[in-house]
Amino acid sequence: MIVDLHATYPELSIRRLCALTGTGRTWYYRRPSAQHQRVRDGEVLGAIVALRAQDAGQSYGYRRITAALQYQGMAINHKRVVRIMREHDLLVRPKRAFVVTTDSAHRDRIYPNLAPSVVLERPNQLWVADITYIQLPTSDCYLACLLDAFSRCCVGWHLDRTLATTLPLTALERAIATRAPGPGLIHHSDRGVQYASARYTDRLHSIEAQISMSRVGNPYDNATVESFYKTLKHEAVYLHDYRTFAEAQAHLGYWIETVYNTQRLHSRLGYRPPVAFEEAHMAAVATHGQ
Repeated sequence: MIVDLHATYPELSIRRLCALTGTGRTWYYRRPSAQHQRVRDGEVLGAIVALRAQDAGQSYGYRRITAALQYQGMAINHKRVVRIMREHDLLVRPKRAFVVTTDSAHRDRIYPNLAPSVVLERPNQLWVADITYIQLPTSDCYLACLLDAFSRCCVGWHLDRTLATTLPLTALERAIATRAPGPGLIHHSDRGVQYASARYTDRLHSIEAQISMSRVGNPYDNATVESFYKTLKHEAVYLHDYRTFAEAQAHLGYWIETVYNTQRLHSRLGYRPPVAFEEAHMAAVATHGQ
């Protein structure tokens, strides 16, 4: 700023300009040169591009980019990251789409909402489930996922062309096979006909799980999985623009199990991936037990 003013008002001394702008002369004489600043910006830009080239960082916003750069040891704040990303058109421009996948007009049993009373302390304590819509050029498909609310880890998923009960039930079977939850697990979902069906609830009862369902018209009850789907749409579906069902199935499986669960940084987990967060928790439990 002082450099620009001095070029405009060469008759003013550096001392006078520093006094007018409230800037110390020590800073002026130690400031980085404009050329050095451009070189430094180029280094930051290169680091940002390298992050965005990774599977986990393709759609990172400025907050996660900043956290990742700081994690790498770079002294930088989010304002500078925003400026550089804006100058080089790297800020994310998400698409938005909404299709209703919940049909609660049925006569199956509705279960009370247990989720708000849960104090999350460990994995396999509370699973949250939901279904989302994915549009393909020649057909539609639906994705059912279950997340562990403690770590945000996606523990089960299934992509299908139908909204039948087999869609979330297959995702549930994958989660049970992967995690082997003990009795007392709370399974939370909306009041959709798929989750309230006898086939689905009977399977939950068979593993001695407690069933929980959201209140009518309250999206905040299932905010964790809603946030997950928003991330999935922005960082996988919209970026890759799947052409076929097989392509969507293959890439979503890779993105969920490899990118999201093991690589993607989560702000609510201290900018750690879900798997790393769970591993750190288990290590802490083991250390405390000793």
